[in-house]
Amino acid sequence: MKLLKNIIARTFAIWALLAFASTMFIFLWFYLVCFFVPDPFKTRYHRRISQMWMRLFLFLSCCSFRVKGKEVFKGMPNAVVVCNHNSLIDIPISTPFLPRANKTIAKKSFIYVPLFGWIYQFATVVVDRKDHNSRKESFDKMLNVLNNGLDMLIYPEGTRNKTTEPLKSFFDGAFKLSIDAQKPIIPVVILNTKKILPARPILYFTPGKIDMHILPAIYPQGHTKDSLKQAVYDVMAKYYLENNDKN
Repeated sequence: MKLLKNIIARTFAIWALLAFASTMFIFLWFYLVCFFVPDPFKTRYHRRISQMWMRLFLFLSCCSFRVKGKEVFKGMPNAVVVCNHNSLIDIPISTPFLPRANKTIAKKSFIYVPLFGWIYQFATVVVDRKDHNSRKESFDKMLNVLNNGLDMLIYPEGTRNKTTEPLKSFFDGAFKLSIDAQKPIIPVVILNTKKILPARPILYFTPGKIDMHILPAIYPQGHTKDSLKQAVYDVMAKYYLENNDKN
């Protein structure tokens, strides 16, 4: 039975990879507009095209997707959105399906992924984590994203969570950004992607239901960077533990 399950999961992985690549070629041409228009229109346009692409990809890969808590964004000023990160699939689905246009932060290596990196860079602030100047410049760019009226999406764990814990420890950047810009933090928890596309084993895909739950905003007023980070971590970890097994 285990052998059969592995064969099916790896077959689905190949199918999902082909579906992702083939649909990317369909939508690639629409992203050309991003070369010619400024922000914030460019980011809003990019999100719309990415929504259509990801809906088609999720359908072809036999995955359902639901967003819960969109009402959190109603009447809310633009914000710093923080999201957990369990799987590579988190990246292409989170930015398009948040209720408002946003940019995310991406490590430099993503930009070198053929074609996808070219598309992805239009919706990101790129950072070379090994370069101090790049990290400083990226922070200034994130402030500029907020000044443009867009939301800034950050994965505070930095990389995929390959542990058995609900979350990895958080880096400081999102919380410093929230305090410096005096913008609220909106926590987002994505459920089930670790089962669908795990980090290990490689090339393993199990179709299923993906939920993205938007939690109430947490405001920076009265917080230090560390206390804000802890408050957001506690809320997200508790929510993940209480809801992940329901999927």
